[in-house]
Amino acid sequence: MTTFASALAVCTALLTSAAAFAQDKLPNVTILATGGTIAGTGATSTTTVGYTAAKVGVERLIEAVPELKKVANVKGEQVFQIASENMTNEHWLTLAKRVNTLLAQPDVDGIVITHGTDTIEETAYFLNLTVKSTKPVVIVGAMRPSTAISADGPINLYNAVTLAGSKDAVGKGVLVSLNDQINAGRDVTKANTSTADTFRTPELGFLGYMQDNKPHFYRQVIRKHTAETEFDISKLDSLPQVDIVYGYANNNRIALDAFVKAGAKGIIHAGVGDGSLSNAMKPGLVEARKAGVLIVRSSRVGNGIVARNGEANDDELDFVVSDTLNPQKARILLMLALTKTTDSKAIQKLFYTY
Repeated sequence: MTTFASALAVCTALLTSAAAFAQDKLPNVTILATGGTIAGTGATSTTTVGYTAAKVGVERLIEAVPELKKVANVKGEQVFQIASENMTNEHWLTLAKRVNTLLAQPDVDGIVITHGTDTIEETAYFLNLTVKSTKPVVIVGAMRPSTAISADGPINLYNAVTLAGSKDAVGKGVLVSLNDQINAGRDVTKANTSTADTFRTPELGFLGYMQDNKPHFYRQVIRKHTAETEFDISKLDSLPQVDIVYGYANNNRIALDAFVKAGAKGIIHAGVGDGSLSNAMKPGLVEARKAGVLIVRSSRVGNGIVARNGEANDDELDFVVSDTLNPQKARILLMLALTKTTDSKAIQKLFYTY
């Protein structure tokens, strides 16, 4: 019995040691939860619209996917608990600072951020410009609440943690991962109000796919991002006011004038076509620029390059063009640019860099 007990103790010790070694070999991934549909609940299992977002805490999200233990050593933090339409500049600054603090720690290999889908693309681009690390940062959400039949949150979270812990994701910039697809934070946009395949990178395409519990990359982002950027938000508590004015038939300058009067430092004009300016809107934009407000011509179309000196003489008007950034992302870059400079030529260079 003594010999058997000794042998059993040795076997137990070896198994415990092996299990500990296996855990030590796994990447360390921190999940920062901010709310959204992935943390939402509905009245019934078939409620996929009209549900309440941001109800489930990060620990319950992790507990719902026990398979996470097989791909990473996971920790969770509840940073916010909001629906993402309520995301503000102050939320972004808080989140970016926390991400930078965590990624500076040697025992953190990657970050996953759970987020509402409505403004995922904006948060992703903000972090893409302000995170100061090459370690993976993956933003994930869901199109169905956690209580729904075939809720997509658990598999999306599993894939996001796998991706954040992968060496293949290092240096790729901030990533958005849902529906087994990997998109770049700079280029991705929400393309459908309700379907699970809503996140797309029109024309430029996905970076890759999640399959067989690992990422498969097929392209990379050439524009500078994360550790390569010049934006330092470590001492910022606020960002300059930048607003978006939408172009449409029979439009007017009422909203534009109101934004300028309210103290806007920059205006994104989401013009029709190639960022065209209507006869009703152009005088207001010219007056705003002469008053010191930075004007960026973007497009409501959502695809393509806004050509400098195309639909307006940008050199003469001292305007900036957004390149391929949609209006909501152009707003983010202009806000950060205005923390560095108010020179329009320098800001135009930033739009061609990031």
